[in-house]
Amino acid sequence: MAAPSKVLSQSVSPNTSVLVDDVSINFKIGVKSKEQKTNLFGFSKQETRVIEAVKKVSFTAERGEVIGLIGTNGSGKSTLMRAVAGLEMPTSGSVYATDKPVLLAIGASLIRDLSGSKNILLGCLAMGMSLEEARAVHPQIVEFSGLGDSIELPMRTYSSGMSARLRFSITTAVPREILIIDEALAVGDADFRTKSAERIQELKEAAGTVFLVSHSMKDIHNNCTRVLWLNKGDMMADGNPKEVVNAYKEFRAAK
Repeated sequence: MAAPSKVLSQSVSPNTSVLVDDVSINFKIGVKSKEQKTNLFGFSKQETRVIEAVKKVSFTAERGEVIGLIGTNGSGKSTLMRAVAGLEMPTSGSVYATDKPVLLAIGASLIRDLSGSKNILLGCLAMGMSLEEARAVHPQIVEFSGLGDSIELPMRTYSSGMSARLRFSITTAVPREILIIDEALAVGDADFRTKSAERIQELKEAAGTVFLVSHSMKDIHNNCTRVLWLNKGDMMADGNPKEVVNAYKEFRAAK
């Protein structure tokens, strides 16, 4: 079971919300032995291979920043953000945060057999709201999601886009100190993506910290104040969005 992000000490800058200190994350997987030997029960023996998903990554995040994470599939972006959210235990190094980070991902699940309306209440309660507070924000979540009468239907009847819109609407209904959005902006029509971008800016202006994991360089350019580029677990660059994105594009074009 992963440990939650540790609380930042008072010695860190008062504007810092997240500190990632020399974090590495390894996974062990079983692979078939080249010799294909079998044991007494007829099962093939497996070798253990270590996958270095994240390699000695360090950075700090400040309040009011929208930090984009870019890189090809398997670069370690989502794994690193799961560690920041306290859902993945680093093999070495530490993650510190001023508040519990909230992860919004395409795969984040609500209860499929319940209506969207009931899932709003459950989602709000899970985020620490009282039932009274959840009921108070319910209308604005429904309106922002744009689901209309479908909000009373079971979520199993929703398309992936409808589900993603509801998850985003619930998670961002109130300002979050630290919010992680993993590809969740990639789903939905153009109007909802515009609304989502505006909501991200509102969160930033409320002095929150937003991490945005995306393969869309347009979303990164339009929303982020800073970009981290990971490649095969290594931090390749950390800086100005335009400069980092251009370096990433040149790197990919040269391959």
